[in-house]
Amino acid sequence: MLFELGFGVGFLLILLALLFALSVRILREYERGVVFQLGRFWSVKGPGLILLIPVLQQMVRVDLRTVVLDVPKQDVISRDNVSVKVNAVLYFRVIDPERAIIQVANFMEATSQLAQTTLRSVLGKHELDDMLAERERLNIDIQQVLDAQTDAWGIKVANVEIKHVDLDESMVRAIARQAEAERERRAKVIHAEGELQASEKLMQAAEVLAREGGAMQLRYLQTLSTIAGDKTATIVFPLPVDMLGSLMEKRGR
Repeated sequence: MLFELGFGVGFLLILLALLFALSVRILREYERGVVFQLGRFWSVKGPGLILLIPVLQQMVRVDLRTVVLDVPKQDVISRDNVSVKVNAVLYFRVIDPERAIIQVANFMEATSQLAQTTLRSVLGKHELDDMLAERERLNIDIQQVLDAQTDAWGIKVANVEIKHVDLDESMVRAIARQAEAERERRAKVIHAEGELQASEKLMQAAEVLAREGGAMQLRYLQTLSTIAGDKTATIVFPLPVDMLGSLMEKRGR
């Protein structure tokens, strides 16, 4: 009789320990548990120690940390009909565990597929020059579109970064020729602007010399001093036509 009683108590204790082990869950600080009771949503638990009713309640763990998702290369045709391959990296996290589990079957796969289609659709509205020079603005555009569409799933898209824009070899050569032509154009414009400024300064100097006769004589003396310093056998000294005319007039009188 005592043996049967002891066996029954031992069995009961083992059963209680087994039920307790099945009902205990421990969630870390960055985890939450979506609890279902008889298939219906019950509550979101965590972090810490969670007690569940075995068989009646089930729990799905959700990680709240930021997830880094690599978006594979996508074939994109830009608005100016240039075919490129673009890949990106996506940073997102779950902010509502209930919606992330109930509203979508697999939020990781759904976010990945949505990021690929959004990358193609947004970049297809821009020209190649924008993809190469305006990446920061394109990153913001893609992030805003993704964040608006994943909000119903309880997901927050924090950032999107375009990693690489791969061009065809012929397109690379065409861009190089375009860049070289642009550099030549800028060099010619700078040279023309320099010539214009120099001509304006020479015109101002000529006006000053025309107004002041003494300034012209000082300029002649300075020129003679410069020529005298050179080892030359011949010196050409220019005389203004109006000076020669005045001399001839005096001689005639």
